[in-house]
Amino acid sequence: MGQNGRDLWQGLGIGPGDLLIPKQAYLNSFWPVVALDQYTSQPEVWEEAERRIGENPSTLRLVVPEAFLDEAEKRSEKACLAMEDYLKRDLFDRLEDSFVLLERETQSGKRIGLVVCVDLEDYDYLEGNQPLIRATEETVQSRIPPRLKVREQSKMEVSHVMLLADDPEDSLIGPLYQKRETLKKIYDLPLLMDGGQVKGWQVRDEEDKKALAGRVKALKNTIQDGAFLFAVGDGNHSLATAKASWEKQKQGLSPEEQKDHPARFAMAELVNLHSGALLFEPIHRIAFDKSRQELLDILSPLLPQKAESKPDLILLDQEGDLPIKIHCAGDELAVAAVQRLLDQAQLKLDYVHGEDALREIRKKQGGTGILMPDFEKSRLFPTVQRDGKLPRKTFSMGEANEKRFYLEARHIRND
Repeated sequence: MGQNGRDLWQGLGIGPGDLLIPKQAYLNSFWPVVALDQYTSQPEVWEEAERRIGENPSTLRLVVPEAFLDEAEKRSEKACLAMEDYLKRDLFDRLEDSFVLLERETQSGKRIGLVVCVDLEDYDYLEGNQPLIRATEETVQSRIPPRLKVREQSKMEVSHVMLLADDPEDSLIGPLYQKRETLKKIYDLPLLMDGGQVKGWQVRDEEDKKALAGRVKALKNTIQDGAFLFAVGDGNHSLATAKASWEKQKQGLSPEEQKDHPARFAMAELVNLHSGALLFEPIHRIAFDKSRQELLDILSPLLPQKAESKPDLILLDQEGDLPIKIHCAGDELAVAAVQRLLDQAQLKLDYVHGEDALREIRKKQGGTGILMPDFEKSRLFPTVQRDGKLPRKTFSMGEANEKRFYLEARHIRND
């Protein structure tokens, strides 16, 4: 990005980037796969995707699904080698200084997004800071070093990070979507893993970018000092890893070198919080080695009682469902109170998207499931502004199959 481009996006947190898209011969349903942190207790979903993809180029080769964490080191090495192989084979077309407008159709409707590059100077995950782009959940510091090691060995990134804008008038992305027929369409693909359909258009025209920058500035001007413009909805730890990598790398760079260094930026999809197709779903828990009574004992500080109606939680085990009410202090969220006690007990937990999936996993693998309460998405920005963050795994933006699929890529190293 030239000096004029930098000035246009200065202080806005996002901007265009040089994005990589597979050439038409490789741009098919085999290329995109869902975010690596999905289906963690259902490796068979990933195994079926791998079977269908076969030897075709795919983002599955570039990531390490968390369902296979016991193979993480080996798979990470293979991912880095696959990146080098794909680059050497010249698999990609380059979309210079561009955004990608996308339409994702799932069972929840059509969700409109914009692939952007986040300026990591405008983002932070550390408590007490007030960046323009804010993490929405607690960052587990121990999860960063192994991810950082992989990123530092990688020549490019793919991304499942999603940013949210509190934009009730749909002022940012809406005008671009209205004129999508005038933009260059770059993909229109059915997705594997029950992912629905995705379409994408390149946004490169200077007037379109200037207009978008103006709309971002206008939205920024509506927020109070100390408030944030964008919230990280998905991929908190991935973006935190990119930040940690940049903080490390920039130490050896001059101010001029820092301005356009590829590691200063991280790819993400920007979505309007108010999209009708963006549904907030609770993320459920399963304790594989605990009985119902043991969980009730752990939750005893919250005075759990069987609920006659409107339960806060439902425990699931071989005996059936137990709906319970709990008592939280002040305005503490139920999910925060429960997660605090589960963390203190150091349970072996998995986090599951969807009630049906939770029931299936519990039936196959045993343990006790915890159906968590809904979280109203209108509470997201005010709660994060007030409390600094949400408890880990408070909500999911849609079901597992609706998560962002890896599709675009970009260089993150100069060599």
